[in-house]
Amino acid sequence: MMSNKCQLCQSETTLKTYEVPPETSNNPDNSILICSKCLAQIDKKEELDSNHWRVLSETMWSEVPGVQVVSWRMLNRLKQESWAMENLDMMYLADEILAWAKATGDHENDGTVDLHKDANGNQLLTGDTVILTKSLDVKGSTLNAKMGTVVKNIKLVEENTEQIEGKIEGQVIVILTKYVRKQG
Repeated sequence: MMSNKCQLCQSETTLKTYEVPPETSNNPDNSILICSKCLAQIDKKEELDSNHWRVLSETMWSEVPGVQVVSWRMLNRLKQESWAMENLDMMYLADEILAWAKATGDHENDGTVDLHKDANGNQLLTGDTVILTKSLDVKGSTLNAKMGTVVKNIKLVEENTEQIEGKIEGQVIVILTKYVRKQG
């Protein structure tokens, strides 16, 4: 029976069904109900918040295989924290569940997250407004984007955290994040 709480952190805010990779069949054991904060950190769209995951010391004992797999992966990402290492040492997974947990290689990850950041280290998000910190010559064009130019409603380049897209003088260009600062 599903409750209206995140199966990982017990939050009751904005819940989504999460298919635990690499399993994709419609087996209910492969799907768990999680909140947007857990999802963002699992998908590395947000910095890992150690305090958010402390509740794993309780939820890791769930009988739901998907919860066990994600708990084990997140504890591994947080293993530099003594509490997470202690929980990992106590946690037991059946062989087939452990193989599933290891299948993505995520447990070998150090927990660092690659985010789009401006020249000052502020996180950039789609829709943000940025200001150029350097005049830029646009390749394949006569356009010169002057320092101080405001670029509204940027888009993140998904595969490269060092690039964003923005429109300058009606032309969509790729801009390196090290040459912008977030406005506001």
